[in-house]
Amino acid sequence: MKAHDGMYIGGVWRPALGAGTIAVVDPADEQVIAHVPAGSPEDVDAAVVAARDAFPGWAATAPADRAARIAALRDVLAARKDEIAATVTAELGAPPRLAETVHAGLPVLVAGSYAELAASYAFEETVGNSTVLHEPMGVVGAITPWNYPLHQIVAKVAPALAAGCTVVLKPAEDTPLTARLFAEAVHESGLPGGVFNLVTGLGPVAGQALAEHPGVDLVSFTGSTAVGRRIGATAGGAVKRVALELGGKSANVILPGADLPRAVNAGIANVMSNSGQTCSAWTRMLVHRDRYEEAVALAAEAAAKYVPGDRLGPLVSARQRDRVRGYIEQGVAEGARLVAGGPEAPRETGYYVSPTVFADVTPDMTIAQEEIFGPVVSVMRYEDEDDALRIANGTVYGLAGAVWGERDEAVAFARRMDTGQVDINGGRFNPLAPFGGYKQSGVGRELGTHGLAEYLHTKSLQF
Repeated sequence: MKAHDGMYIGGVWRPALGAGTIAVVDPADEQVIAHVPAGSPEDVDAAVVAARDAFPGWAATAPADRAARIAALRDVLAARKDEIAATVTAELGAPPRLAETVHAGLPVLVAGSYAELAASYAFEETVGNSTVLHEPMGVVGAITPWNYPLHQIVAKVAPALAAGCTVVLKPAEDTPLTARLFAEAVHESGLPGGVFNLVTGLGPVAGQALAEHPGVDLVSFTGSTAVGRRIGATAGGAVKRVALELGGKSANVILPGADLPRAVNAGIANVMSNSGQTCSAWTRMLVHRDRYEEAVALAAEAAAKYVPGDRLGPLVSARQRDRVRGYIEQGVAEGARLVAGGPEAPRETGYYVSPTVFADVTPDMTIAQEEIFGPVVSVMRYEDEDDALRIANGTVYGLAGAVWGERDEAVAFARRMDTGQVDINGGRFNPLAPFGGYKQSGVGRELGTHGLAEYLHTKSLQF
């Protein structure tokens, strides 16, 4: 067990002002592996003051120089990728290969993209007789989740730095060790003191203090829709900008002309990755009635390959495990047909849930409407394309989705979906494409130029 002392504020590690610590638990064996300080409102205030003091100098730094600083940070993250991957495995439970390729690898890619954008973005443009300036918002309060601990940090901090903003980060209490590694990387990269600050702590204490702080100009939050609503209401009362990346219940629509085995296997793999703890996971698989039972059998067969403790990691906490098991039990109670997995514990130790597939799921069932955030797939039957579209669009969410079929038909269907991002026939992830949702899946976008624009004011000068 290791104790981690202090907060990273103003370019140095300072003793925490609040009392108490947070235990960090390895979800694979349920053992406490570390403690971190439980930040107080006073810690948050000190961090915001440091960020405000650093803002004028950082905002005045030339974009090319900001780009060089971000590139240096990217290089440090790349050099420490093995340590980062091991830390993510320890505190999140991600299988080592996933931790290496996604949790440690993707943030390096995203940081690199913002190093390039900081140097090339048009912070000033001419529109008719006006010069339009894109200026940094100010101090950003970044509140990040536990499911992709480093990626979500980089997806907020890198564009904020590229824009010329300074940042106070409050990471999820379940995965604070990765955030501390990021702060170490910031320090090693030579970023000026106060440009980035870290306060660990509980959401209702440190997170709320950060969202409410009058010295914060923008709150960027990723997490549940329920918490996002509260943050949005708090920020709205202060007329403060927010960027909210919230929940999802994404549809994986398999049209009649699709390669069914490929579409089903890819859909199961999408949900099982990160043990289903992905907001954009395609948790509703929609299949035409004529091939429905074939798809159900394929899905059950594919899910069986994800063995808990091997290809399938644990959920992050006992609370999350129990929540997901509760949804599985509710699915059975409401009449869905269990064809793989179930609520029973697959291992004696660790917060594991079996890879679970339900058939005969109807749109009114709880498991078809609410975000489960675990390795659970609902296979749903549709009659025709209009019926498929009604089901796909029939939730309060609209974050992501997928369509499989003949290309033109798939594109036409995707255009009608009420969601922020759609993968067509297994389209590859693009770190420059905007990511964000419709409806209750959020406000604003992350990644690429659209993610950078979230951190900028717009001013026009007329001549």
